Amino acid sequence: MEHNDSTMQISVAHLKKRSRVAETMQLRVLKQAPSGYTLSPVPDSGWSAAPSSRRIWVSRLVLLALLVIQAGLSLRLQNTAFEDEALYLFAGHAEIDHLLHGTPLYGAFDSYFSGAPVLYPVLAAAVDSVFGLAGARALSLACMLGCTSLLYAMTRRLFNERAGLCAAGVFAVAQSTAFMGNFATYDALALFLLALAAWIVVRTADTHPLLTLLAAPVAALAVAVKYASALYLPTVVLLGVLTVYQRRGLPRALGRGVLLTVATVALLGAGLYASGYLAAIQSTTTARAAGTTPSWTIVKDSARWGGLAVAVALVGAFSYVRSGRMSEMPGWRGALPGARWRAALGLVLVGTALLAPAYQLHLHTEVSLHKHIGYGLFFAAPLAGVGVTRLMGAHFKYPQWAIFLGVVLLSSGMSQAYDNFHAWPDSRSLVATLRPYMSAHGTYLADTYEVPVYALGKDTSYRQWNSTYTIDYTNRSGQHLTGAAGFKAAVADRHFTLIVLDRGNPTGESTTVREALLHSTGYRLIGTVPYATAWGTSRFELWAPS
Repeated sequence: MEHNDSTMQISVAHLKKRSRVAETMQLRVLKQAPSGYTLSPVPDSGWSAAPSSRRIWVSRLVLLALLVIQAGLSLRLQNTAFEDEALYLFAGHAEIDHLLHGTPLYGAFDSYFSGAPVLYPVLAAAVDSVFGLAGARALSLACMLGCTSLLYAMTRRLFNERAGLCAAGVFAVAQSTAFMGNFATYDALALFLLALAAWIVVRTADTHPLLTLLAAPVAALAVAVKYASALYLPTVVLLGVLTVYQRRGLPRALGRGVLLTVATVALLGAGLYASGYLAAIQSTTTARAAGTTPSWTIVKDSARWGGLAVAVALVGAFSYVRSGRMSEMPGWRGALPGARWRAALGLVLVGTALLAPAYQLHLHTEVSLHKHIGYGLFFAAPLAGVGVTRLMGAHFKYPQWAIFLGVVLLSSGMSQAYDNFHAWPDSRSLVATLRPYMSAHGTYLADTYEVPVYALGKDTSYRQWNSTYTIDYTNRSGQHLTGAAGFKAAVADRHFTLIVLDRGNPTGESTTVREALLHSTGYRLIGTVPYATAWGTSRFELWAPS
């Protein structure tokens, strides 16, 4: 036992001696090293929060995937032309004939259209002449894909790439985005122009002040395309003021805001003076007739169509006000804006999402509300993107929140867009039934005459058709009549070659006309065309002189 203990002591002493020799040799090597030698600095993190080409290209690939999904959500919606689509397209063809061949216009489109009839209707009709309704709808899809791309670019400059991608994702799957992406009306083009104007003011915030004026003609054109776009011009101007203020201070920010406002108003004033569309703007926008839809219904449907996205934007706004740091790297602050600036940005962007519901609450109408929700969602989407990133946490710590929101937004957007896109009947059977009755000298009355006028093409003319809203009729006694009396007199005189009534969606004086037909011996019911929509089934009734 004593022998083993002595052996262990010798071994320990030997190891200590070898360690001292090794340390002595390391010191000699260091003394012989060339002067000025230093070790390379070790970074605090294996990645950088600074912009990089790799991050930009990866983000663009993800954005491309989102755009493909958005296009698929829009293209899956299939139905024949809605009455507004049909109206704008055949009006566009009439405007083209007037511009190119001097053909007289009938119908006074400029007196009741909600946008200049020489802009979108002419553009859509030109596309329709070559590619048909699918081409006109593809024009809308291109505009909505452009909106999503501009939203990403704008949000990336305001925050970062990840917030931009999340914002684009929230907007891409919204029901209004999918719907407008396959719907040939003013809305997609007007929203694209507003998005372009918003992107310009953000992009030019740190450049020469005159470059901000590039947004003025774009914003003015958006209002000309759809008059209600003027509701969002203050948001564009305030967004420009805030982004300039962050980079260049208050005086320059206010100067640019005044410059942009004056330029836009001047362009709009000049256009209004030259066109004379004031009556149309009043009747369709500023002094529009109030409806009878209950306020609670408008609030409920607004929440159903855009409530979740706005709620996520509110989360993003509150969290952004509390902490402006957008990077996951510890200690990275970058150009961190102040809390007041962050609060102002949140108020402007999220508040814009409430403009359309508030305006339609004022009018007590839900007409096109499912589309108008999308205008506000575009401006609220950047903060919705911030909200998603904050819910996920640093380094995707809680990805389940993003997955949950994505599934709910996608599924609800798909189902709501489908229902809204099938709220009107498939008109193919009706058009096939009507075609044999068309003649060059016939006169026709219909609840929604726009659809057969567009679908029948050269077999008829819009001059031959009358809606159930208004009539200007002179009876056989020479008496001039309008309204219900005019419709009753026209039925009594067997004025119309064919009358088409929609039992599921009576419009104007449709009920008056039907009562007159039932009590008249001059007309007989020659057939019905059943149809189904997302809300139920009904039928068209066809009446002809007996």
